Amino acid sequence: MSLVYSTGRGRICPDCGQPVDACRCGSKRPVVPGDGIVRISRETRGRKGKGVTLITGLPLNDIELKLLAKELKIQCGSGGTVKDGTIEIQGDQREQLGQILKERGWTVKQVGG
Repeated sequence: MSLVYSTGRGRICPDCGQPVDACRCGSKRPVVPGDGIVRISRETRGRKGKGVTLITGLPLNDIELKLLAKELKIQCGSGGTVKDGTIEIQGDQREQLGQILKERGWTVKQVGG
């Protein structure tokens, strides 16, 4: 049985035993081939009415997702995070993010209302 969490270091990489943020073994979420469409949606569920824009379907690993999320947050002037292969950007940024991702060459589709 391997260590998964430590109160001193947080989440632990199962392969190298280092904290996930400082993982040096290259253990990454595998890139799952999708249908090639990046989906942008807005969600408020579980956030006390505060809306976030979700970006799913990007064929990138965790490190690349974090770098892209950082660039998108800067361009939108808002906060955000990466959770389970999904980029979350605070606020309703669907139009702006859709344009940015189209300029980068991805096929973008807005889902939801």
